[in-house]
Amino acid sequence: MLDDLDRQILRLLSKNARFSFRELAVKLGVSTSTVSARVKRLEEAHLVRGYLPDIDPRAVGLELTAIIGLRIAHGKLLDVQRAVARDERVFAVYDTTGEWDSFMVARFKSVRDLDSFVKRVLALPDVERTNTSVVLNTVKEELRVTV
Repeated sequence: MLDDLDRQILRLLSKNARFSFRELAVKLGVSTSTVSARVKRLEEAHLVRGYLPDIDPRAVGLELTAIIGLRIAHGKLLDVQRAVARDERVFAVYDTTGEWDSFMVARFKSVRDLDSFVKRVLALPDVERTNTSVVLNTVKEELRVTV
């Protein structure tokens, strides 16, 4: 169970994961050892799963983002999801309700790259159909969780 101090630590880390324990302690009015112990406990409980830089995909050549719906053969959902999730371009895979069994979100260098990816996915034995939407503009994309 999270208490108020845990939530405050998580809020600050989500704004800037590079804050030192000392900086966090000063901002929160507690000791550095308290912050250290709390952060360690949050990490061990897997509430904090890692610390990642916020990299602009376009700056590293990933020009296209696509949202791809999958219709998957009955009983094969997890097998297909695990297979597509292994591709480094895929950064999200979801079980969903509605017309599509699963959605994945992936980034690509080019239309050609997207085309070959979709064809490989369609060649998987238990993928019945896909539906691909290309993102034209990203209005909001937030990986941080509000605590």
